[in-house]
Amino acid sequence: MLEDLSSIHDDMHAFTQGLGLRRFHGYIPDEMPSVLWDGDDVTESWKDFVELARASGAPFLTMNSVQLEADDVDFLLSELRRSSFSREEDMETARQLRSYFGRIGFIQLGFPYQGVMFLCELSTEWYEGYKALQEMADDLGGIMIDGSTDGSDEDER
Repeated sequence: MLEDLSSIHDDMHAFTQGLGLRRFHGYIPDEMPSVLWDGDDVTESWKDFVELARASGAPFLTMNSVQLEADDVDFLLSELRRSSFSREEDMETARQLRSYFGRIGFIQLGFPYQGVMFLCELSTEWYEGYKALQEMADDLGGIMIDGSTDGSDEDER
């Protein structure tokens, strides 16, 4: 599996331009009605997706990529440190992400068709781990611990 999608990212720019498609730099969130492309070969199936966009008459492709920056990992580590529920192995996994600074770990392509966004997403294994740690840190940050020790329920009426 690839650890950096930079070369694929560059190929996508050239390929879409060669087909005469324009690119709209934007991210399609999960809340938007969408269909996710199920490509077998990560390194090449995106080309079929782009050709499908062209064949459907899509005027443009949305394109978004995530390049890991030092600030991203530093913020993640600080969020994990603030939580009393994070584990040392999670902290170590987050620290290991430093070896991926400057690499592209996620690319999302999309095109609109009949009110639905069709999406093709590529990601690296380390990016999937990064996203899982981010979600865990968000979840742990939202946990409220009841500080009362008398066992009574304050909402009881």
